[in-house]
Amino acid sequence: MTRPMDELLDTAEKIRSMEIRGAALIGRAAAGALKEFALSIEPTGIEEFNGEVRRAADVLLKTRPTAVSLSNAIRMVMRYRGDDLASARASLARNANSFVERSLMAVERIGEIGSRRVRDGDVILTHCNSSVALSIIKTAFDAGKDIRVIATESRPRYQGHLTIKALDGWGIETELVVDSAVRSVINEVDHVIVGADVITASGSLVNKIGTAAIALAAHEARTSFVVAAETYKFSPETMIGELVPIEERAAEEVYPEISQLSHVRVRNPAFDVTPHRYIDVICTEVGAIPPEMSYLVIKEMLGWEMEGRIL
Repeated sequence: MTRPMDELLDTAEKIRSMEIRGAALIGRAAAGALKEFALSIEPTGIEEFNGEVRRAADVLLKTRPTAVSLSNAIRMVMRYRGDDLASARASLARNANSFVERSLMAVERIGEIGSRRVRDGDVILTHCNSSVALSIIKTAFDAGKDIRVIATESRPRYQGHLTIKALDGWGIETELVVDSAVRSVINEVDHVIVGADVITASGSLVNKIGTAAIALAAHEARTSFVVAAETYKFSPETMIGELVPIEERAAEEVYPEISQLSHVRVRNPAFDVTPHRYIDVICTEVGAIPPEMSYLVIKEMLGWEMEGRIL
């Protein structure tokens, strides 16, 4: 019989190895795993329950250090209340269900809001594989707008291959380019639309490596650069001066034979930072905002208390 911690560790490994990928999916998976763990364990009392749940949350938090959707999802789930086991379990489960529902609603709502910026005949460039960016594109297409998409491969994990399969399934005309070809095609593009792993208090974007270079090319070409981001991807920690850790992934993702070389080191940062001045608008489920309003989203939507960290 599988133990609750074994199941949670399995989910944690899937997140760490990117079998579960994408900021929204990571957040929902973590919330669901924490709920199932809390409902399955058999502690002797409320204190033991609290301790075990906190340890489980810590395991999940360490899997992807950059993804704020993960920490915000866990933070929301961990705001449970209860003086006894039954009420604590029920409160935690409600929080997890609420987060998942909110996440799914946000994707749909951002699609509606962002699609209004897309005009008939527009060409859209997207990078990586973002469910919210794709929601904008699909909503515009479903509204009858004649659009074309240019998708990057998004090396080294090639998330762009997932993107073109989704677009093809919807019947949207799409072209695939290597990441380094963006400057060559940017003058054809009306909007760059990307997702987000983190939005900082200053409105800067942390996203898949290569995003910053695309934003710079778009800025030079005077092409609109749109970020699609649920409010739980905004980082409360950046309001108190914390820096977003940039995850460095295995060298083998870039060069599988690296172990055969003696004098070469491979650097594989998974994310980069796009300054807020290169972002035209951030589409959230509560509206399309300039990046400079990000600190208000953190204060008003996430209910952040400076001293109220979990874990």
